[in-house]
Amino acid sequence: MATSTSKFNTFTFFKLPSAWWCGVRLRHLDKSKAITTVTHKWVNQNPFKSMFWAVQGMAAELSTGAMVIDQIRQSGKKISMLVQNNNANFSKKANGKITFTCEDGHLIANAIQKTIETGEGQKFWMKSVGVNKDGVVVSTFNFEWTVRLKK
Repeated sequence: MATSTSKFNTFTFFKLPSAWWCGVRLRHLDKSKAITTVTHKWVNQNPFKSMFWAVQGMAAELSTGAMVIDQIRQSGKKISMLVQNNNANFSKKANGKITFTCEDGHLIANAIQKTIETGEGQKFWMKSVGVNKDGVVVSTFNFEWTVRLKK
């Protein structure tokens, strides 16, 4: 069973306060997909009156990382996680409510299982796509996650 989004949003208040104050919220979480939103406002804008790229990055990373956290918790093992690399593409100004969706949850279980079986760290890439209220892609982020057993 997936962690509730309300509990996860409370977690962000205490553990990721800059994301919380900028308005990043987890809206949906299951084993295969996570959805986050963030709305453009004064506190998260750049000088060009659109959303600062780093705020988009926080929302995009949360849509990938929430699934990693949840599946690690479900494994019952002590496993560390870290973003090793990332890249992004910005295709339109981010204004209004931006919704980031990641549908790469299927990649996580395999990596967790391999790290448990072999004791070696595993790497995998996850993509999150941000769209505006009209469904137009404003940014695409890719994150290379690493997982390994804690010693």
